[in-house]
Amino acid sequence: MRWRKGRRSSNVEDRRGESTPGMGGGAGGLGNLLALAPLLLRSKTGWVILGLLAAFYFFGGDRLFDSAPRETQPPALGPDQQGQTGTQAAPGDEVADFVSVVLADTEDTWGKLFQTAGSQYVPPKLVLYDDAVRSACGLNTAAVGPFYCPGDNRVYLDLSFLGDLRQLGAPGDFAFAYVIAHEIGHHVQNLLGTSQKVQQARMQSDEVTANRLSVMLELQADCFAGVWAFYAHRDRQMLEPGDIEEGLAAAAAVGDDRLQRRSGRAVSPDAFTHGSAEQRVYWFKRGFTTGDVNQCNTFAALAGRQ
Repeated sequence: MRWRKGRRSSNVEDRRGESTPGMGGGAGGLGNLLALAPLLLRSKTGWVILGLLAAFYFFGGDRLFDSAPRETQPPALGPDQQGQTGTQAAPGDEVADFVSVVLADTEDTWGKLFQTAGSQYVPPKLVLYDDAVRSACGLNTAAVGPFYCPGDNRVYLDLSFLGDLRQLGAPGDFAFAYVIAHEIGHHVQNLLGTSQKVQQARMQSDEVTANRLSVMLELQADCFAGVWAFYAHRDRQMLEPGDIEEGLAAAAAVGDDRLQRRSGRAVSPDAFTHGSAEQRVYWFKRGFTTGDVNQCNTFAALAGRQ
């Protein structure tokens, strides 16, 4: 990506290096596991995930999808096609700088789209953290990956997730940008009231139906990420050859079917909460090829499908 000349966002909160209340006692990975337990025990799927996390912790791994050692520092981003080599900042600072530019670009894109629709876009804060963080959504660890909390309108991101993406087979700066844009998509859903409606419907549904509603919400966020990429490419020429392929690889890598296979489980569509690799690729491409938010109505498109 051609990102180094981009605007930096003022909405980044850097909490890296801060201690997290409730994570003390030197428990490390076990403490993180226990902190996640109340949330996971609410559903049958959560029981399965908790069992997998426990197995990985007690038998030599600390990640759900890969037993390789977790990178404590995010890998450095390579120079863009313009030949720039960046500053002498540490790799973590370079990646944080990249995140700030991508966040700023999403602010510009959604600000204009909301203005065109006669509304005002209120951008979220993006919190950088290490290992664990407390939000309005509770205590979370890096094991859950990047997430958006509607309770405080913040995106939470541990930069080591860039290394996770690479080990999942989705390297590249645009793959990371896709992840950020996806989480911003959830903020857009929150502003539009979509998230609240889905949450209410999920609470009144059985587990399988609730999972399908979650899939629709996640796929719409993928489509919104594609819409952002459309404008980043058309209006600001941020994308380079191969970037979209990186985004598609990232979308596929985090498909529920791929993740289930990677964790040694049989593929169970009823347990999907984010969508299959094929679905995630399709909806990201739909947003990118059209640049039209109205083309992202996953609820109408997927209603009634099994």
